[in-house]
Amino acid sequence: MESQDPRNRVVQRGFWSNLLTGFAQCLKWLVVSLLFSIIVEWIGMTFWWEAQGIDHSQQMLANELSFLGTDVQHSLLTDNPTTYADSLSKWFHVLLFEYTRILELIEWLSPEPAPGEKGIRLVLRNLYWPMSEYVAAAVQITQVFAVRLAILTLASPAFGLFALVALVDGLVRRDLRRWGGGRESSFVYHYAKKAAFPLIISAWVIYLALPVSIHPSWVILPFSIGFAFTVSVTASTFKKYL
Repeated sequence: MESQDPRNRVVQRGFWSNLLTGFAQCLKWLVVSLLFSIIVEWIGMTFWWEAQGIDHSQQMLANELSFLGTDVQHSLLTDNPTTYADSLSKWFHVLLFEYTRILELIEWLSPEPAPGEKGIRLVLRNLYWPMSEYVAAAVQITQVFAVRLAILTLASPAFGLFALVALVDGLVRRDLRRWGGGRESSFVYHYAKKAAFPLIISAWVIYLALPVSIHPSWVILPFSIGFAFTVSVTASTFKKYL
């Protein structure tokens, strides 16, 4: 009997492996969104809103905090969304700028050089000073990112609510198709199933990386509806007989 090539063997991943893989994927997309938003802000400071400079990122932060304070006053996840967002922003600041000693480096390079000063600090300060506004903008954008991440986290029950309603609707339409002798399409089922998760990822990545401030409802609501539609189609086209 011919033995199977071990290179062609399908490896079954367990629950914890899938969980860690999913967590790593989410972390990857968060890092990509943060880096992309910082790069876009730098490009904008150079070409699009050169006159505003660092004021653009400061205004974005003020707008995001305004959205949070006026429109996200209640949530199923926390009693005080503003405090939650502030804590998340501070956590990001400590993790990215204090633990890495970047803040200490900036404070060391910021003072004016003393008369006749020489050495590595003078050299590094001459390199840092022309890009100091870009560094400050990156810090501001990181805070914007943290506030937006808090808003998305607080709004995540909306995806669950839309999905629950869509699931019920899809199961009802599946039963009608089952008892009415409707046609079954595995093609539609598989493509609708594959589209559900990318819609959630797209909502997070787009909102986190936007270079301008818009109300979160303009991003969350359309993607919630799209996600609900895929859930409804997936449930309604699920095979009639198990």
